[in-house]
Amino acid sequence: MPLPRLRFAFLTLALVALLAGCSERTLETPVTLEGDIFGTFYQVTLADPITAERRDALESGILDELEAVDASMSTYRDDAELVAFDHAPLGEWQTLSAPLIEVLSIAHRVGEASNGAFDVTVGGLVNLWSFGPEARPREVPDDALIEQRLAEIGMETLEIDAEQRRARRLKDVFVDLSGVAKGYATDRVAAYLASQGLDNYLVNIGGELEVAGHRDAEAEPWRIGVELPRDGRPQAKYVLPLEDTSVATSGDYRNYFEEDGRRYSHTIDPRTGRPIRHRMASVTVVDDSNARADAWATAMSVLGEQEGMAVAVDHDLAVLMLVRNAADDDWLSVASPAFAERFGRDRLAEMGVRVVGETTAGMAGEAP
Repeated sequence: MPLPRLRFAFLTLALVALLAGCSERTLETPVTLEGDIFGTFYQVTLADPITAERRDALESGILDELEAVDASMSTYRDDAELVAFDHAPLGEWQTLSAPLIEVLSIAHRVGEASNGAFDVTVGGLVNLWSFGPEARPREVPDDALIEQRLAEIGMETLEIDAEQRRARRLKDVFVDLSGVAKGYATDRVAAYLASQGLDNYLVNIGGELEVAGHRDAEAEPWRIGVELPRDGRPQAKYVLPLEDTSVATSGDYRNYFEEDGRRYSHTIDPRTGRPIRHRMASVTVVDDSNARADAWATAMSVLGEQEGMAVAVDHDLAVLMLVRNAADDDWLSVASPAFAERFGRDRLAEMGVRVVGETTAGMAGEAP
């Protein structure tokens, strides 16, 4: 073989070896993967040592999980499974995918436990108030329209047969899973990372969080901030240490419109057909399942501070509420007993968080 070809072959082999070495080099931790999904963002932080090649493979797998949830549960995609279900003939059973049945079942259980405060059939009202895919101006709708759509909704209009993996609509309701699907996607991504042998990670999808293990080699817990519900730049009021759990937060201070000086929240009370009106501005729920935490955070936002905390105590839910204090433009922070068990009563007391007793009898008098 002529000398120039030998030299070219040697250089080619050296380049391949160099590229292989780069892909096998362990990246500095933490490694962050992020992008856009569901009209919001996703951010995955990996604290395990991985190579660039494995990072790319994991990112591809994460995107596959997110795409699967979007294709199943979005109300903004004409080809979504949920959209097809919402347009299926009334009264006819529809065979659905296992993930969609699972999320509908979670929604149904939280709906029953919250006395109807969480209701995925509320989509028609969400659309009416201009917070859904139905193109409407951001303005207060007529009372007659509100009452008409309110009369059409209700969890009893949706039948779910989880064993046979099927469901049907008995009325022309618009099923909207925006109050639970993001949490389910968080669970899916976390489960995928665990299946790939990762032990230390944080998944954040639009503020819904799930963590495993620790954030560094010193076994420090992951830390998340609970935002002060004010307009403008976010500000963390509390920082909570987390290990092997998930957190969902719901608030009325991000998505809203104003008319005649009054704010209308995106959270619609399915019992009244109107946006919520109470002083609880933010609620954080901690649960092993982010789908459950997400649904319960929405339910708590509807119930408000007094009724919501009563339900939290009854169902042993770990809940932290930030409630507006009209007297001095400050915030009252209230936690459930289960939340105190997770984070410690002494720690919460140092942060100025009041823990509700085993009953909520005194809350109405103590809360502002």
